[in-house]
Amino acid sequence: FGVATLPVLRAIDLRREGPPPGRWIAPPLARAMAERLKAGEQSLLFLNRRGYAPLTVCRACGHFFECPDCDARLVEHRYRARLICHQCGHAEPIPHACPKCGAPDRLAATGPGVERLAEEAAALFGAARIALLSSDTAIGPDALRAQIDAIAGGGADIIIGTQVVAKGHNFPHLTLVGVIDADLGLENGDLRAAERTFQLIRQVSGRAGRADKPGLALIQTAAPEHPVMRAILSGDEAAFMAREAAARRAAGAPPFGRMAAAILSGPDEARVGAAAQALARAGAPLEAVGARLFGPAPAPIARIRGRWRVRLLVKAPRGAALQPALRAWIAGARPPASVKLAIDVDPQSFL
Repeated sequence: FGVATLPVLRAIDLRREGPPPGRWIAPPLARAMAERLKAGEQSLLFLNRRGYAPLTVCRACGHFFECPDCDARLVEHRYRARLICHQCGHAEPIPHACPKCGAPDRLAATGPGVERLAEEAAALFGAARIALLSSDTAIGPDALRAQIDAIAGGGADIIIGTQVVAKGHNFPHLTLVGVIDADLGLENGDLRAAERTFQLIRQVSGRAGRADKPGLALIQTAAPEHPVMRAILSGDEAAFMAREAAARRAAGAPPFGRMAAAILSGPDEARVGAAAQALARAGAPLEAVGARLFGPAPAPIARIRGRWRVRLLVKAPRGAALQPALRAWIAGARPPASVKLAIDVDPQSFL
């Protein structure tokens, strides 16, 4: 297919060039897509959010749909006509009337998912062949592989997908990537959010121009001045990693220090809270090796599958004998059988 070159990356400042209300494809991106369609080339729209919309709200009373077993809102999956919890899998039909106030036809999907993005692309480019790649739409690995092979052979004009599309696929006719919401991964407060956002957007942008045609990646963001966005656009990975390393060193975060996340969970909120408080009071073994104990506090997702979740965080110097100290800490305030304790040393996620 020729020699692949890195695509040109440009930002679309959503504060100045954003789409009209209720739309998600900014005008500069739409124009670039139209040019690719005219040239017989492919475009890829990336949004790391499954389903049609992350929130369904009643415009009459303000009611929104939540999972009965999790601290999570139900995501509308219009193709399946279901509201689904992405934490536990609970699903229920999309009602025609609000279950709280009874108002008919006042339920509004709020925010975009890939299904809604496909709907918008179809409205803008009616003659285009659109392929949707998401773990929700794939009916099995063989079917997904067949769909990817068909796209690589030119069987689609516009590809829309979640991070499934970022993982090493080679689409020789793809010359444009549009990242719909580059700021999405920075919103969860995770220690590694910046690193993950940088890697994911650079990876998906690299799908464009992998054959002999030059590629372009347009990054829609409301914060183009953010250090992560500047690093993505410049491609200076070494400088980005150096800044990340300096921030972690200053915070004593891995790999310059040790961390351990303790998550307690159980069906009784009061018992989980009491067990967490007991562990908080039993921190002497941790202090003996120079570690600090923070918490307890409700986990960011405070309930999953009917189990309440509380977390504590341990920070220790890099050379501390953390594992023996953790064992002694737990032994001093072991939770009751109804409360599960999970310890994750140097966790990949803090949620």
